[in-house]
Amino acid sequence: MNDDTGQREPMIHRARTVAAGFADVGLTHAEELLRRMSPEGREQTRRERKARARRRQRLLVRLVGTAIATLLTGALLAAVAPAGVAISIAFALMLLLTTLVFVRAAPRAPGREALAGTALPGLAEQAVTWLAAQRRGLPLPALDLVATMSTRFDDLTPLLGRLDPRSPAAASLRKLIAVEMPALVDGWRVVPISARRVPHADGRTPDDHLINGLRLIDAELARASDQLGRTTLDDIAVQGRYLELKYSGDSAV
Repeated sequence: MNDDTGQREPMIHRARTVAAGFADVGLTHAEELLRRMSPEGREQTRRERKARARRRQRLLVRLVGTAIATLLTGALLAAVAPAGVAISIAFALMLLLTTLVFVRAAPRAPGREALAGTALPGLAEQAVTWLAAQRRGLPLPALDLVATMSTRFDDLTPLLGRLDPRSPAAASLRKLIAVEMPALVDGWRVVPISARRVPHADGRTPDDHLINGLRLIDAELARASDQLGRTTLDDIAVQGRYLELKYSGDSAV
């Protein structure tokens, strides 16, 4: 009797673990649904729709360029080669260019390696794409932070384009965006779903650590955006003052 009870206890424990895992998955999906219905979720959806529209526009421009290049090539070949040969070469060129256009236009979320290798002017835009791909399964507070961080990255995009890539500020931002942020999210993802809400020795769960880490990253992004924005405004003010000093006296003469 005791042997049967001892054998059943591990099975019961495993069954409870599996049931808790399914419950967590269902709760995560419910949180994702609530997140999509919230104002932040609708704003995130709007940004993703705009990003898709930009991709379609770039695709259309590339296809038009492909058609023009094919027509020009066909016209040049027709002047020096038989019509059949010219048409065949032009058709093969069009097929090749079209294939390359669609391959390059295929949307894909950048991995950590691609994020680390992105040039500074495009780093914020790549980070938005990476964040959008990480949303599935995140706890609701983390999803709110992801939406806020996406807005921060939108604000940072023009500022990073003017920042010297060799400056300490650029190195710090690159480490934050391309190294520390992915490491935080990837570290949370390796934790089993059933253990993400289980408190550790410090009294906090893996979900708590994720949310706190994202909150710190968001605060640092806000600080960097504010600092870079002030630097840009100071540069504009200095340039404006220089023009006033240079030309206001001449106009008075």
